[in-house]
Amino acid sequence: MHPEPDYFTAPFSKERQELYLIDDENTFFSPSVRNRIVFYILTRCPYGTEEGKRKFGIKRLLNNGTYSAAYPLHDCQYWKKSNDPKCENERYTLYREWARFPRFYKEQPLDLIRKYYGEKIGIYFAWLGFYTEMLFFAAVVGFICFLYGLFTMNENMSSKEICNPDIGGEIIMCPLCDRKCDYWRLNSTCESSQYSHLFDNVATLFFAIFMGIWVTLFLEFWKRRQARLEYEWDLVDFEEEQQQLQLRPEYEAKCTQKRKNPVTQELEPYLPLTSQAIRFCISGTTVLFWISLIIASMIAVIVYRLAVYAAFASIMENTETLQPIRGLLTPQLATSVTASFLNFVIIMILNFLYERIAIWITDMEIPRTHYEYENRLTMKMFLFQFVNYYSSCFYVAFFKGKFVGYPGSYTYMFNRWRNEECDPAGCLIELTTQLTIVMAGKQIWGNIQEAIVPFHGFHSIVYLLFSIHTVIQFGFITLFVASFPLAPLLALMNNILEIRVDSWKLTTQFRRPVAAKAHSIGIWQEILNGMAILSVVTNAFIVAFTSDMIPRLVYYYAYFADPDLPMSGYINNSLSVFQISDFPEKHKPEQNTGKFTSCRYRDYRYPPDHEKQYMHTMQFWHILAAKMAFIIIMEHVVFIVKFFVAWMIPDVPSEVKAKIKREKYLTQRILHEYELNKLKQKLCEGRTCASMEKEVLASEGIVELSEAMEL
Repeated sequence: MHPEPDYFTAPFSKERQELYLIDDENTFFSPSVRNRIVFYILTRCPYGTEEGKRKFGIKRLLNNGTYSAAYPLHDCQYWKKSNDPKCENERYTLYREWARFPRFYKEQPLDLIRKYYGEKIGIYFAWLGFYTEMLFFAAVVGFICFLYGLFTMNENMSSKEICNPDIGGEIIMCPLCDRKCDYWRLNSTCESSQYSHLFDNVATLFFAIFMGIWVTLFLEFWKRRQARLEYEWDLVDFEEEQQQLQLRPEYEAKCTQKRKNPVTQELEPYLPLTSQAIRFCISGTTVLFWISLIIASMIAVIVYRLAVYAAFASIMENTETLQPIRGLLTPQLATSVTASFLNFVIIMILNFLYERIAIWITDMEIPRTHYEYENRLTMKMFLFQFVNYYSSCFYVAFFKGKFVGYPGSYTYMFNRWRNEECDPAGCLIELTTQLTIVMAGKQIWGNIQEAIVPFHGFHSIVYLLFSIHTVIQFGFITLFVASFPLAPLLALMNNILEIRVDSWKLTTQFRRPVAAKAHSIGIWQEILNGMAILSVVTNAFIVAFTSDMIPRLVYYYAYFADPDLPMSGYINNSLSVFQISDFPEKHKPEQNTGKFTSCRYRDYRYPPDHEKQYMHTMQFWHILAAKMAFIIIMEHVVFIVKFFVAWMIPDVPSEVKAKIKREKYLTQRILHEYELNKLKQKLCEGRTCASMEKEVLASEGIVELSEAMEL
């Protein structure tokens, strides 16, 4: 494909038509500009009156069934080159060079996308492509961190002690549920403890810090890329307000009252304050109801976890066929996997329903402009999907296993279900499981749905959903990446496929969209910035409170028993002792063998024979202080580096600034010369050239200088 020629540009004016390079008036404006002009006319074209009120706009005719659809036609066929010399074959070129998967390694033809579909769709694919390119670096580093965990898995002292029959085999653990669960040996979780090391190791800390810096570099370099596109696509002087502040036809049609605009001094429709307040109250109540519904569904999944855990524990304990895999598939992990799948199904159902509700309540608010409409709908959709997709991950990361209590004094949800504990291998492996199922399931289901389900139209709602899905993915690889270093790799593979699936649908399956201008990704930029800042906090808390890194470091530097093997004895140190005779009757296992007098549990508490029986030890407070110190230090270090990097990298490249200034200078110079020549021609009518030149020179204020030169 040949690159687009570069011209100096200026806003089109029919009065200065001779200044523009117009080879053919029929093709001077790009296809996207032409269909945007036509749609603008159609949305404001009157077609009749009803009860003295003017009726206008193609959208009203669509709503009342007069027309079934209104959209610009595609040019020619996409699968073959047209024989018509008047057809530019842009759709065929897009299909051949962009919309086929074998072209995944090629750079996207952004100029042609912009020319055919408009700047708004062009900027979306530019952002998606740039995001995918930057994901490559995160994916490589994440994969290296995963390999580090894989290669050091057999050297991990903690899993060695758990798997050792003389250590883990001799440690009797307390039941993980009331009545139904029995005592169990720690080495029964040997395999799961080994696999947890893949993600819970020192590389986790490095990768969390790296991703905090990566996201800053991504956002800053995107600003520079966006600035280049603004210049190349003639959007530098594009005032979004000039287009977006134009009233929506729906607003003009539904708002019958008018008032004078203080700026234009013209009458324009407006929505009374009381009507706005009522509509916002209904909208806010609806959004809160749906968010409450998400939280209620999450609580239901938690109750499911608590209710079925005992059943899994009993089945896996008493079923001989499951004994070979019990070391890998523990009752906690089985519960976590099934709950994650259940949660994913609920997420998809709620998401399907809310997309329609969000559009309905946004329409009900009657936003004044297209800009307001998109921003309101975007915030509603993002707020809902943020809670919908991330709530379960936040629960596993920051709440599960944190408020369990201890044997004999457990805490209960609704005074009925005992709060669940983390897997003996740690909480991080469960967060990894949850994140993998939700993230991978969402991406697989989304691509299947997009490829199979036929769509006939492409409008702002579809564009919005494309953007939301990508931003939600961005949240997965930043907010919880400390628990799953392979998340960027999954996102990279998905995006390579998604770019081609989206382009294929847009070129071959969708009706051609009405073009729209946009000089940036809009409100998404602020959302991404907010998620980038939040990701530093969430990853710091995951490393501190969800992984076992800080307890291991505290033991390594302060409580080790063997200088030659500093981590030996860590497992025994991290487990507290409970006297079985202290169990309340309602907590005792039904099948108590009576062979044990004590059992162990994950916590730092004094033993039963200590004067501070079952109270937290000093090591617990040391670890808690170390966790808080780590969070403060990590956040400050990453934030300082982030802000320094953002300060060092200018948003607009220096060469782009220079080109913009030169283009403005040349444009002003050409326009000035044009107006000057026009003035000369005007003065020349009925006057001699000498007198005309004198008048022109006088108008320029340099007649004295001219006379002096003649002397």
